[in-house]
Amino acid sequence: MQHKIAILGSTGSIGTQTLDVISHFPDRFKASVLAAGSNVGLLIEQALKHRPALAIIADETKYTQLRDALSPFGIETAAGTTAMSEAMERDDFDTVVTATVGYSGLLPTIRAIRTGKQIALANKETLVVAGELVNRLLTDSSSRVIPVDSEHSAIYQCLVGENNDTVNKLIITASGGPFRTFGHEAIASVTAQQALKHPRWHMGAKITIDSATMLNKAFEIIEARWLFDINPDKIEAVVHPQSIIHSMVEFIDGAVKAQLGIPDMRLPIRYALGDASRLPSSERPLSLSDYAELSFEKPDPEKFPCLTLAPYALNKGGNAACIINAANEVAVKAFLDGRISFPGIYDTITKALENIHFIARPSLDDYVSTHYETIAFTSRLTGTAPTLNQSQTHNTEH
Repeated sequence: MQHKIAILGSTGSIGTQTLDVISHFPDRFKASVLAAGSNVGLLIEQALKHRPALAIIADETKYTQLRDALSPFGIETAAGTTAMSEAMERDDFDTVVTATVGYSGLLPTIRAIRTGKQIALANKETLVVAGELVNRLLTDSSSRVIPVDSEHSAIYQCLVGENNDTVNKLIITASGGPFRTFGHEAIASVTAQQALKHPRWHMGAKITIDSATMLNKAFEIIEARWLFDINPDKIEAVVHPQSIIHSMVEFIDGAVKAQLGIPDMRLPIRYALGDASRLPSSERPLSLSDYAELSFEKPDPEKFPCLTLAPYALNKGGNAACIINAANEVAVKAFLDGRISFPGIYDTITKALENIHFIARPSLDDYVSTHYETIAFTSRLTGTAPTLNQSQTHNTEH
């Protein structure tokens, strides 16, 4: 059976690697919908190669270029973030790879869950922002979520065949980012250029900065709480600079299971697309003899205070994590633009938490309003113009 795939964020790191995986299994997978933010040139190139039924560009100013390039080939086109969400109700695909950056993945994923699609989730912010709501929707849907993040895929694989009642702890590994060995004073003056040099992974700018602040680990702890329905007190992060062990599960009998592999996102992508089954790879497998040691360290929350936002958000509940996520989107852009310092990212988030209205039991509309309220506040605070993913856009019917 050939699975039809929709890829949200097809021009990003995960999206391009997903298309690479699909191209190696043409009898098993077909890209039916491709959606991108603003990289219309690459989206056109992908669409001409993979011939999806539909290509969507979120940036409506790029629509004419997309339409003119693809309509002669019978490829349907659309523009706007609402078009991306509405496409989730199409019946010409069964699996959605949510690989967009930040908040932009939330509404399409919720729409896909409501229509019973399988979710290969690479957008951690969906569960960070609204994990409780997403889990409620999943109880009334035929959808299943299989994580694509390497850490959560590792935990997912370690839990196969296990009873959740026997889990003592989930251990999420972190590379430590580019500033793992920096002192407090050195970290205070780091530049965006330094922060973008990740020691192990090649990723987009946003997630690379999140790795440098270690907010990505805070987000992964929050995501793991909802993905695996586990008490937050049973989730911890450990620094593992070699990035060979992607995460571990400790059981009540003292046994620890770990998933190991070379730092290559195509492994968890294959596992998610294959519906948690093993697909063959031509890539070089892991050889432990190539590594003199595998080392582990406790993360330092004083050097990386963003780590403390995970327990804060999970204990506070409500829309706290939504505020953190939106504030971080603006703060990262402000840092990359040179408007705030590296420690200013955490400071911007804490100021948002102090000033944005807290809602204990938010609805979907509350999450949306919280997101835009936070974007507006932190944009004023940092003197930053919202990006396409942050500002509210409307669908254009074509």
